[in-house]
Order: sequence, then structure tokens, then C-alpha cells
Amino acid sequence: MKSALPAKIPNFVCNEKGRYCAKKPLTEAQIIKAAQALLTNQHRTGRALTSPDATRCWLTLSYRDLEHEVFICLFLDNQHHVITHEELFRGTIDGAAVYPREVAKRALQLNAAAVIFAHNHPSGTTEPSSADRSITEKLKAALNLLDIRTLDHFIIGKTGAYSFAEHGLI
Repeated sequence: MKSALPAKIPNFVCNEKGRYCAKKPLTEAQIIKAAQALLTNQHRTGRALTSPDATRCWLTLSYRDLEHEVFICLFLDNQHHVITHEELFRGTIDGAAVYPREVAKRALQLNAAAVIFAHNHPSGTTEPSSADRSITEKLKAALNLLDIRTLDHFIIGKTGAYSFAEHGLI
């Protein structure tokens, strides 16, 4: 796949080498918004996911401040190009019901070869609960029967994200 053109970001100019410069002094909020736009561009349909750190950063910026729990799935093809990412389940301040059958059904509809899961903890903590570990194992087992690889599960907190893969849990 050819590399994409640099994203157009308000208040910034981009040179031919893909380097960005601000057109004028910016607030912290404007810089964060620009970073979110760049990270979202990296996770759009058709792009290959090549950096776990960029994925972690994008998920953290996108979901850390929600007041309710959401369960997100990134559906990928066999080359780890993004097919789509979707918020599959929405919960309350301390949980969201996740149904492996629905995740598997959506993965099959999209012809996904691999998935990355993520959910936020409105409390801010990134430590996985026993319920988090249990649902990850159930999802992984269900998808494995369908030859769909589970690459990671991120728990998003206020200051970062916990990776099941980095901790040997996937």
C-alpha cells in the first residue's frame, strides 16, 4: 500500500517531508485536537496498523474522558489494515455488557482476520479486573474458533492504556 498524503490539520502547514508547523501560536487544546486528527488518520479504513504506541495514544485520547464505559473493536484484515473500528457496547460508569456472539457476528460480516479490543474505565484506572480478564479469554476463544486472531485488548484510563498483549495476557 502506498503511503498516504499527510493529513490536513487546521492551524498547521505540512511540508513535502510530512513535517508540520503551526501557522500561529496555539493553545494546548488546539494542539491536542490536531494530535487527535493525526492519530485518527492513522486508524482510518485501509491504513495498516504498524505502531502499538500510536494505537494506544489514539485510543487514550479518544476514550479517556468518557463518563460511561464503552467497548470498542478495531477490525483488521490479514495484513492488519483497518477495515473499521466500532463502539460495539455501551455501559454505565462501572461496566458494559459484552457479548462474544455479537463480536463474532460483526467480525464475520466484515470478513475480519484479526481484532483489537479496547474499553475505557471511567474511574481512570487501567488495571484489568477479573471480569476484564474473563471476557477477554471468552472473546479470544470464540474468535479463535473462527480463525480470527485477537491481537490485543487495551484498557483506557485517564493517563494511558494497559495492553493485555504487553503483559502476556493475549
